Formats: sequence, structure tokens, C-alpha cells
Amino acid sequence: MLDGANPMGVKIPFILLTNGGGVGEEARRRKLSSQLGVELQQTQILQAHTILKSVVHKYADKPVLVLGGRNDDVRKVAEGYGFKHVYTTLDVLAWKPEVWPFHELTPEERASAKPVDFTQTPISAIFVFHDPRNWSLDIQVIIDVIRARGVIGGPYLDTPDTADQQPLPQDARKHQAEEPHGKDENAPIELVFCNPDLLWKSDFPQPRLGQGAFREAFQAVYKGLVGKTYPYVQYGKPTTATYKFAEKVLKDRLEELQGRPVDRLPTVYMIGDNPESDIAGANGAGWKSVLVRTGVYDPVHGPPAHTPTYIAEDVEEAVRWAIEREMGRKVD
Repeated sequence: MLDGANPMGVKIPFILLTNGGGVGEEARRRKLSSQLGVELQQTQILQAHTILKSVVHKYADKPVLVLGGRNDDVRKVAEGYGFKHVYTTLDVLAWKPEVWPFHELTPEERASAKPVDFTQTPISAIFVFHDPRNWSLDIQVIIDVIRARGVIGGPYLDTPDTADQQPLPQDARKHQAEEPHGKDENAPIELVFCNPDLLWKSDFPQPRLGQGAFREAFQAVYKGLVGKTYPYVQYGKPTTATYKFAEKVLKDRLEELQGRPVDRLPTVYMIGDNPESDIAGANGAGWKSVLVRTGVYDPVHGPPAHTPTYIAEDVEEAVRWAIEREMGRKVD
């Protein structure tokens, strides 16, 4: 329907905006193209961490720690974005097993580790690309990096002032994420999460804990140690930054299809299964929102926390409703 087989007879630009990730956009494109039977372009795939392409210039030449996924998969993604010095918590554990003696590296994990002396390689920023697989190891290493100002194994230094320790409002986090700034050796380590979802839908009957739950676990431990939470940058649905990024990609896609510049986007429809991320983000961005019953949302638990423009049984019904609604608007 979106490729022209619709009553309007036009190609409708669309993107796939997900809080998932852990692989490169090209790998995701190939997988989804095969699953959907539609040849997608890489620029139509926006994963939770795709937005980091827009801020890579801040840390391209500095050592950064990336978390999530299996082995060094997210390292490869980060390097594909342009980060040149990328390390993982498995690198840290291979360097000094006593960092977290409760986990012994598997042969596969050890093969993926990069040899490095972290006393000589201060970390400048931490990016949680995807859902971490070893919460305890990752929380420990994040705390080591933050409290020692980037030098793993170095002495814990004074924590930031109370005002700096509180989680920033969404607009402030967005501003912090978009404004380049230099980093001196005493500046707090920037901590970036790419997916705020507390829960996600798997094959298990009940939703599973997501990256947002990992963030909350880290903050609870950090606060227990220093008495304050730690400031962070949050990307992913439903943040303003991610929806603004998606609008730019949609605009570029529309200009590609029409072959001419576009002053502003027409009505945008968001179809999703999670009221907390899909619907909340779309409503905040001024998009029309369609909630489907084929994922996280379960009507037996009551009405959704964020009210959508429309509720559909599945994606096909949602797309048909959106097209029919636009046709009615044009007739009117």
C-alpha cells in the first residue's frame, strides 16, 4: 500500500523507527526486507542508536565505552558511525579479570576483546547502544569510569555538585546532547542511553525488562553509593530529540521521492504498539498516533496511558485507516 498500491496511487514515504538495535542499519535492513517482502533502503531504518551519527563529531577521536548486545557487535556499529576508539566492558574484563571476578569470559567473548591498558586510555563518554547482557559487570564498570573521571582503576575523585547530579529535564538533555563541548580532565563523564523502554515484547507471555530498567538499576546503585543520581542524555522513543531526527529523515525521504525540496512535512502518522514510547512520542511531536493491539499494549489492563488518535487491530488496519483519513481530508 505504501509503495503506490493504494487508492491515491502515490508512493507514501515511510520509515521504521524502533527502540531496538545492536546491529548496523544495513544488517537490519536486509533482515526486515526479507521478513516483510519489501525492498527497504538503509535510510528508512532508524534504530535507537542511529541518532548517534548526528553527535559522533564530539567523540570521534576520543576513547569511548559502548555497552549492550553480544560480544563486540556494538563496537562494530559504533566504528561504522565514525567513532575511532571504541571499547567494551569485555575489553575491561579481559584486561583485569578482578574488575568483576564473578564472570569468566567465554572463548567467544575473549576473542572479541581488544587488548588495552585502561590506566593509559581514559574514557571520555559512555554510550549504552543496546540492552546490556551482563548488568552487574556493566554497572560496575560504568561506576568505575564515572567516579574515576574516565580512568578505570584510578582513584575515585570528588563527585559533581548536587545540582549536576540530578537527571536533567528532557529539553535540557536534548540541548546537552546536541551542543558540542570540549572536555577537560575534571569534567563529568557524559552518559548516554539510547532506549528508555522499561519493558519490551518478546515471545514470553509477559513483557521483559528493557534498557530503561537497566538505567534505573544503575541509578539506584549509584545513588546508594554517592547519595545522588547521575546526569544523563536520553535518546530513543518518546524523546523529542529522536522524533526531531526522524522528521528530518522523513523530509529527506519525501524530497527523494518527489525530486524537489519540501518546505514542510504533510501529516505524519505513527503506528506502534507501545503507548509509553510510540504514542507518547508521536503525540508530543504533533503527529497522528495509531496504537495496534499486536504488541506491548494489552487492552485487558485498561485504557492506554497515552491516548492515541486511533486504535487498530494490526498494522494493516492502521495503514488503511490513515490512507482513508487522508483521502477524506482531501475530498473535504
